[in-house]
Amino acid sequence: MAFIRNAWYVAGWADEVKAGEMFHRQLLGERVVFYRKADGTPVALQDRCAHRFIPLHLGKIVDDRIECLYHGLQFDCTGRCVKNPHGDGRVPDAARVAAYPVHERHGMMWIWMGDAPADASTIPNYGVLDDTAAFTTSRGYLHIAANYELMGENLLDLSHITYLHDGYLGSPEQAGADQVVEEEGDHILCNRWMPSVTPPGIFNMLYRQDGKPVDMWTRMRWMPPSCFLLDSGVHEAGAAQREDHGWYYGVHILTPETERTTHYHFAAAMPIGTRMSPETEEKFRALRRYAFEMQDKPIIDAQQEAIGDADFWSLKPVLLSIDVGPVRMRRAITRRLQAEAAEAAATAAAAPVRQAQPI
Repeated sequence: MAFIRNAWYVAGWADEVKAGEMFHRQLLGERVVFYRKADGTPVALQDRCAHRFIPLHLGKIVDDRIECLYHGLQFDCTGRCVKNPHGDGRVPDAARVAAYPVHERHGMMWIWMGDAPADASTIPNYGVLDDTAAFTTSRGYLHIAANYELMGENLLDLSHITYLHDGYLGSPEQAGADQVVEEEGDHILCNRWMPSVTPPGIFNMLYRQDGKPVDMWTRMRWMPPSCFLLDSGVHEAGAAQREDHGWYYGVHILTPETERTTHYHFAAAMPIGTRMSPETEEKFRALRRYAFEMQDKPIIDAQQEAIGDADFWSLKPVLLSIDVGPVRMRRAITRRLQAEAAEAAATAAAAPVRQAQPI
């Protein structure tokens, strides 16, 4: 499977990359190792020695370099081999590994694995995680045994909360809620409005904790290729605007590991006006994780198992009105992939032909 490569992806939480240690993860089908230089600057390299392909994360950090465990070759932060302890010490020109631009923002480690120049200004905006004066935050991570597009559809189509998350994030009264799909530039927004419904358990905790009818909304924004921001909550039925509590922002970020597995980072940012005891706040976090880990994950994993290696569209899925957002997302991803493939082909065609050199 091809992945969109000219984009920023989350490799992990920034504090997972610690000084003096190596953090490794498979991303877009490639193994990458992360570490920090002595000054704290993060580095990301291909996790495979150019000599005999030993994972570099099995080695050690020496003077801001990674030393391979097998034969002691050292690679600097640019991926170039700078030490060969064998023979005359000559370093072959081919002795290098790929180095990737990385950037810390919003408490996450972002990586760019494409050929186009990496522009940090295009990192999706999750400033709510940085605004500690206005929000309290919590976060988590799950490994999903499914393609990232399947998990993306789950996030864009929140009609499923009525059934899969009944009592936690949804309720039967939400069935048939009005849904509006909009596009802002290359973003897709899926908005649902549910007036005068019984607040689901998690939102009842955030709001009045009395179970009385409320107006509820979910507004999910997709930022290609795999970042999502949810604005969801409740307020008094018939009220003109939200209050200082009863709602939160949900951060959902998917990074493909392979064509059938996904790294799922998530976080919540609750407004300071939310009135919960430490025990209730911990219960909120636990219930939210339960909804993702014990309800969403098994369903999406089972969906992937049922699809197997078949092309999604070849199975001729039945389409409903609730699928507008997911279908637009899939089509947008396809267009991006086609554009990258065309650009790569044009670059290859324009490259000069190298003549074979005599031995």
